[in-house]
Amino acid sequence: MDIATKLEVLADAAKYDVACTSSGINRHAKAGELGNTIDAGICHSFTPDGRCITLLKVLMTNVCIYNCAYCVNRVENEVRRALFKPRELADLTVGFYRRNYIEGLFLSSGVIKSPDYTTELMIEALSILRNEYKFRGYIHAKAVPGTSPELIEELGHLADRLSVNMELPSRKSLALLAPDKSKQNIVTPMRQIKGSIAEDRDTRALMRKNTTYYAQAPIVRKTRAFAPAGQSTQMIIGATPESDFQILNLASALYRTLSLKRVFFSAYLPVSTDKRLPESGVQLNREHRLYQADWLMRFYKFDAAELIDEAHPFLDPQLDPKANWALNHLECFPVEVNTANLETLLRVPGIGPRGARNIIRARRATCLRETELRKLGIAFKRARYFITCAGKYQGCSAEFNPRALRTKLAAPINGGKHGSRSAKVTPGQMSIFDLQPQAKTETQPAFSTRLNLPNVQSGNIGTGAVFPLPGWTA
Repeated sequence: MDIATKLEVLADAAKYDVACTSSGINRHAKAGELGNTIDAGICHSFTPDGRCITLLKVLMTNVCIYNCAYCVNRVENEVRRALFKPRELADLTVGFYRRNYIEGLFLSSGVIKSPDYTTELMIEALSILRNEYKFRGYIHAKAVPGTSPELIEELGHLADRLSVNMELPSRKSLALLAPDKSKQNIVTPMRQIKGSIAEDRDTRALMRKNTTYYAQAPIVRKTRAFAPAGQSTQMIIGATPESDFQILNLASALYRTLSLKRVFFSAYLPVSTDKRLPESGVQLNREHRLYQADWLMRFYKFDAAELIDEAHPFLDPQLDPKANWALNHLECFPVEVNTANLETLLRVPGIGPRGARNIIRARRATCLRETELRKLGIAFKRARYFITCAGKYQGCSAEFNPRALRTKLAAPINGGKHGSRSAKVTPGQMSIFDLQPQAKTETQPAFSTRLNLPNVQSGNIGTGAVFPLPGWTA
């Protein structure tokens, strides 16, 4: 199988791994080495200067010895299989990078032979990138549950972020749909990664101090940090009957006990036929609400118990979690924007962290009213129902009740046509093999659907061959 076919198979197989997050590290270019990582380093994310950052998102192999019911690559499925040799993947990544197609690599894999053998292949590919090509770009690697601690340690010093997929929200569901995996095999490497990140951070902080320490064993500074962008995980939503209440409490426990940077939620898609699975996938709206609630827990200091309870175990599909909390706590509103503290402002629907800080900064010089608030980066159309400006309520006083406010907040916001992308964005992950030539217009020429691949067989990364693109408890 040639490189182009392998790339087509393994890039398409990787689309079920969720990876839309900023890198969390800032590593600049260095003489004699290749690439850098500045603030964000993954697909669908942006740097402070507005650049969109992309990754080559691919599997090492889609061969797998496991039989997870929800997975398209499970051993019983008849799908086209492929395997990258470590040198092929490394050359491909560098070739794409030098052509400015990508700025990093997202590497996952099926389990071939054993978790250790699979991880050894991944380590070999990343070692070529880091040590031979001196690649300094962003690398996100998926650690395989059941891998030995020594290999996890080695992989962590080659990748910027590590993740171990929890897959399902409970031990019972894992035993039902993924009998080859266990809670222990998943949580053990997650705990090891947390400990190694903390140990590496402490060691480097100690080495930066200009102090002599007398100890029996000298402190050895490693050449590369261990997973400096932290770790994350992914859960499939809707393949099993767990409620949003269970999922959010599990996510909260993971943030608290394992110091995760991110928990990803992936709406179940029926890509495999199995009587243990529901016939149809869940609505993406549920996934969206979970992400909104997760965002509130991470950046707005909400507790999971504030957003959802056992009596109402599912998030409201018609209302975002922050607005729903506000409607259930109208005794806290309206808030006077000219005097409220940061924590109170963050509870107002339509006001985010940046908007709240802008309000506090601006009110030192002037009394804020509607005109000033609209310039400070808040969603005034939503916030107006929960705030006062200089004592004047910004909504309609007669409608300050849960039913009327719910009608206002649940209605679609008419933001105009400027910036609207709803009719332009393809659902799901865009594949580099699904690009279609667009009709040529007066302002936009049709783009080419041909791509230069590195000629890895000849070992020459500077030239390329041209090929056409076809249409749980924690």
